[in-house]
Amino acid sequence: MGEINYIKHLNGVFGQFSKDSRLNPTHISLYIALFQFWNTNYFKSEFFINRDEVMQCAKIGSKSTYHRCIKELDHWSYIVYTPSHNPFKGSKIKMFDFGTSAGQAVDPSRTVIGTSSGQAVVPINKHIQTLKNQKNNKKPRNFKKLDFDGLENRNKQKTTVPYQDNLKTKKQKNYNEPL
Repeated sequence: MGEINYIKHLNGVFGQFSKDSRLNPTHISLYIALFQFWNTNYFKSEFFINRDEVMQCAKIGSKSTYHRCIKELDHWSYIVYTPSHNPFKGSKIKMFDFGTSAGQAVDPSRTVIGTSSGQAVVPINKHIQTLKNQKNNKKPRNFKKLDFDGLENRNKQKTTVPYQDNLKTKKQKNYNEPL
């Protein structure tokens, strides 16, 4: 198989997952575990898996759940699963490219034979960017030019009553005298 872009593939497959109401978290966890094994096998077109390792990676505790989910992923064309029925030889898995490479459609059920020559399109939702931040209009633009000298004196309230602060005294206190 050609170059697989890890992030583009995951973005494409998660786009498919969000549209597919048949999937539950176990299917997604199993697919991600299979994707990780595909990655460790350098994205070969086909690779072999050990059920116990995949179940452990996908956090699936039941063999019946594992078999149901992997067969459903195969039936729904997320993978091609070929069981070996041999405890010494793993089952064969073929993964599809859900990224942006030419050759495979994101949704195989839309085409007659499951492939297309076009690029798979994934919708991108972006936030609307504004030219000016309306929330922080009053903040100064250049902090280096700010004048911090005398900032304390400007913020203090001017009082009309002298010695309003209880800590101030009229005369200097001699701390050497006993109380």
